[in-house]
Amino acid sequence: MNTLENLNLRDTTTTFELRRGGQVVPLWNPNKLGRIIGLRIPGVTGAWRDALTIHNTITNVGHAAANARISGQGAYNPFVNIALGTGTQATPATSTALAAEITTLGGGRAAATASQVTTTVTNDTTSLSKVFTFTGALAITEEGIFDSASASSGNMFAYQSFAVINVVNADTLTVTHKYQS
Repeated sequence: MNTLENLNLRDTTTTFELRRGGQVVPLWNPNKLGRIIGLRIPGVTGAWRDALTIHNTITNVGHAAANARISGQGAYNPFVNIALGTGTQATPATSTALAAEITTLGGGRAAATASQVTTTVTNDTTSLSKVFTFTGALAITEEGIFDSASASSGNMFAYQSFAVINVVNADTLTVTHKYQS
């Protein structure tokens, strides 16, 4: 058994909640058919949700970094920075950066509040949470977790792309990224 198999991350998800004027804005959650054909037909290709939860891909670098941090090897910093982007990756497991990272309008990479929470056993889940407040319009389609607060640098632990989340000036987007070990 190799070291990557020893690290059993049971689940890694990100939840998004969008607010406009203090009110929750429903987000589209496509099902498998909706992801294939790209149409929004409620009940057929997906549903509108107050919060959108999506499973992530742990990148190859993320697996290596987790093993290195567990064994005290390597030079990885804590993975506590959330980045948003406007692109998508064809091969997320081998990706090392977002396709098109946002650096302006309140959507730039930022440190999240990190905590341990209980899912199955005490403190088995890391939770990263960040509220982004936007100063302009963006069409967000990807998210990643990094060990550097500087845009376009550092190592990417996890990645996901999703149906567009459109934000405008003064919107807030709460991003909560969890990974359970």
